Amino acid sequence: MESFDFLASLPSVAPEIGLTILAVVVLFMDSLMSESRRKSIGYFTFFGMVVIAITPFIWAPTGDTYWGGMIRHDVLSQVFKVIVIMAGAITALLASSTHDLGRKGEFYLILIVSTLGACLLSSAADIMMIFVALETVSIPLYILAAFNRDDKRSIESGMKYFLFGSFASAIMLYGFSLLYGFTGQTSLTGIADVLRSGVLEEPVSLVIAIVLIFVGFAFKISAVPFHFWTPDVYEGAPTPVTAFVSVASKAASFAVLVRFFVAVFPPDLTIDGQQIQTFWINLVVAASIVSMTVGNVLALVQSNVKRMLAYSSVAQAGYTLMGVAALQGSVLNGVDPAAQGVASVAYYMLMYTFTNLLAFGVIALFSDATGSESIADLAGLSRRNRWMALAMTIGLLSLAGIPPAAGFIGKFFLFNAAVSANLEWLAIIGVLNAIVGLYYYLMVIKVIYVDRHPDDDQPILLTTPAGAMLAITTIGVIILGVIPQPFFNWALESATNLFS
Repeated sequence: MESFDFLASLPSVAPEIGLTILAVVVLFMDSLMSESRRKSIGYFTFFGMVVIAITPFIWAPTGDTYWGGMIRHDVLSQVFKVIVIMAGAITALLASSTHDLGRKGEFYLILIVSTLGACLLSSAADIMMIFVALETVSIPLYILAAFNRDDKRSIESGMKYFLFGSFASAIMLYGFSLLYGFTGQTSLTGIADVLRSGVLEEPVSLVIAIVLIFVGFAFKISAVPFHFWTPDVYEGAPTPVTAFVSVASKAASFAVLVRFFVAVFPPDLTIDGQQIQTFWINLVVAASIVSMTVGNVLALVQSNVKRMLAYSSVAQAGYTLMGVAALQGSVLNGVDPAAQGVASVAYYMLMYTFTNLLAFGVIALFSDATGSESIADLAGLSRRNRWMALAMTIGLLSLAGIPPAAGFIGKFFLFNAAVSANLEWLAIIGVLNAIVGLYYYLMVIKVIYVDRHPDDDQPILLTTPAGAMLAITTIGVIILGVIPQPFFNWALESATNLFS
């Protein structure tokens, strides 16, 4: 029997240990501090998470599995843990700048727990850990979506998110149970090994399991047709919560989606002469096309900026799925499209985290000052606060894929991965959808700088934490767009490590 080395296993969960300690400290701070001083909990959470985001770099990833095969300590988990922890840190800083959440210590506690679940999800190597981690991410988010108890929209969004999320989790769990029933294994590599041995004589039952599991993943990443919760939850939830849901949950879900399909259904897995990878790749391609198209088309007609960004998030999920679809490619002329696909997904999620947090950060601060989330009411923002207007413009240009913002490089890597995998036609569809998306992003920028508003002469003031949050995310978007190569190389290393 293999011995268990406790100390050797600790580096694989160092960020999770740090987040657990931070959660306990925040709990005591909330119980001991007076309400007037609780805003400092947000600052403490921010700095604590920034420090914790450094821990994945202290111990070099080994690529091995730990904790009974539940966790894999590799570069892919390192990349996505840093992404979700930084998303949590910036969200905490944003929340501390708003009136509704700034002094509510329990908000930061729940945020930390959800971030902890996202870290576990990023490195999960067993279907039991995947499900437990998904619920650890999701249950706190159900609570946060309904956090404003005096707002009917917030209560409605929390209830919808809970009901739809529970339904999607049940469907995914049924798919996992089928896999376990076929193989008697819960480890991702163990399932693949048993499937290779020919335990199944026909692929139909496995195809059903794949569809059920993909439904669960599609819900988490807001892919069509499982996106129906997204606009209502994004609009009704407190804006800092919306920002966190849109990036952290999506990033962690993409990490485990890639890891799951690469490990369980590799290219050499065939049943009754049928290559299983071909089926799930076609499923991903279909979801990518529909998500891009539906998200962009529906975003065109929105008047609420949070609903517009909700449908934009659906479209962004469609773009990212192009990178997943590139996993079907084989090495040609020294180019490995599968590795490029994984790397493009990791880079895009890193870029998207800073970009979306920037956009939602401006919306949160604007809404906190004016009480409005209408696109029309953004008129004159350039005259009320030029720094907020500039930050929003950079965020929207990045989402649209305009250089030198990071979104341009992110889309380039995704489209390039698709072309390398002989999916040129999918890349063309992506480019056409990006052109459609460009219209509604530029319309918002036009409203900000050209349109007039009765309150043009009433400036919107920024607090120091709010200014710091906008500065961090803006600089992140610019750096990722101007000098992307070090970050993409890091993402490419994560892909290479995944396939090793």
